Amino acid sequence: MTQLALLGGEKTRSRPFSPWPQYGETDRERLLEVLESRNWGGYPFPNRWADEFGERFAAHHGARYGCALANGTIAIVAALKAAGIGFGDEVIVPAYTWEGTATAVLDAGAVPVFADIDPDTYCLDAGSASNAITPRTRALLPVHLAMRFAEMDRLVELAAGHDLIVIEDCAHAHGGEYQGRGAGSIGDLGCFSFQSSKLMTAGEGGVAITSRLEYFELLQTLVNCGRASVSDRFKQRRVGSNYRITEFQAALLMGQLERLPGLGERRARNAAALGRALAEIPGVRPLPPQPAATREAIYCYVFQYRPGEHRPARDLVAAAIEAEGVPCDGRFYEPVYRSDLFRPTPEEYPQWKAGHTGHCPVAERAAYQEALWLPQFVLLGDERDVEDIARAVEKVASNLEALAKASPALAGVKSMSRAERPGIEKRNY
Repeated sequence: MTQLALLGGEKTRSRPFSPWPQYGETDRERLLEVLESRNWGGYPFPNRWADEFGERFAAHHGARYGCALANGTIAIVAALKAAGIGFGDEVIVPAYTWEGTATAVLDAGAVPVFADIDPDTYCLDAGSASNAITPRTRALLPVHLAMRFAEMDRLVELAAGHDLIVIEDCAHAHGGEYQGRGAGSIGDLGCFSFQSSKLMTAGEGGVAITSRLEYFELLQTLVNCGRASVSDRFKQRRVGSNYRITEFQAALLMGQLERLPGLGERRARNAAALGRALAEIPGVRPLPPQPAATREAIYCYVFQYRPGEHRPARDLVAAAIEAEGVPCDGRFYEPVYRSDLFRPTPEEYPQWKAGHTGHCPVAERAAYQEALWLPQFVLLGDERDVEDIARAVEKVASNLEALAKASPALAGVKSMSRAERPGIEKRNY
């Protein structure tokens, strides 16, 4: 049997995957137009490109209003504040997500309460969320994770029964639809990120969408230093900050929005083919289909390591797939309450109470034993790319015994924690 590349064998794949991000000539033209206009910033607010982009993005997702702003984390902070979430209020968040989902709650003055995830979607589990509700709970903050949606019908019903706000974290779900409704338009507000790895990117940036004018007006005030909103129908005044997006970013995002449907269809097609291939490989399991996801958004392709007993650790399997020439991560996320990037103290956040973390076994299993993550750009090519990925996974799965025997010598090979990673690795895939 062919020796693993991690153990000195030949790599399955040596050619690069599709580059990311992608751009075209119209992007050059828009950026040059902004450059020559000398109107580069976020003020006057909303500036030309930011205003047009917010409107188009919201419409694309089935919402009435969109406020473009500095980044996705700030979008969550502003959405929470616009919805009236304040000091000491509790907000239920999934334990398995990017730390920024929870830190945004703290920065808004509220307390994140962690609930477990569904084992087939890795998104917020409605039953666990229900068990986490207390008299102080004010909002649910589900995250549409990687390639699956949170179970929004049950979560919206749960929120209605307890008079809770629903704010969707859609940082992975650009262009996706759940039961025919666009990501971010199902709850009260939806928040998106345009960080470099996302399905749409301007390097950084974000947007919050809603169909409620009172929320939209308050978002504008919070983002634009406390100034009145454009329509100002509700006459709301708050202390704000400068969370505005630049015209360069907004102009770039116009092109990203235009190519989103085509790239999304390509990812979904290749993901379906990859899922069929992985289903034939012992020791791994694709996430089950989600019929309610009427349009998939695939930020990362996630599948599960299910080898049985006495097999190598998941982190070592991820490293072995990576060594075959397919970018793969195991510890992509950790349960936030165990992450080195989440260390709130009562001095910094007086609303935080030690021991308010709970225990979420499904999240911990996903984070440390089970989940394998492939970045979305590996799905932007053709069927040969999909075949290479499947061959790499099959090669590793067929050599688990050899990998297990070599584990003592590979003790230093592991997935890094979030705090160990100084930034995005510049790897030429």
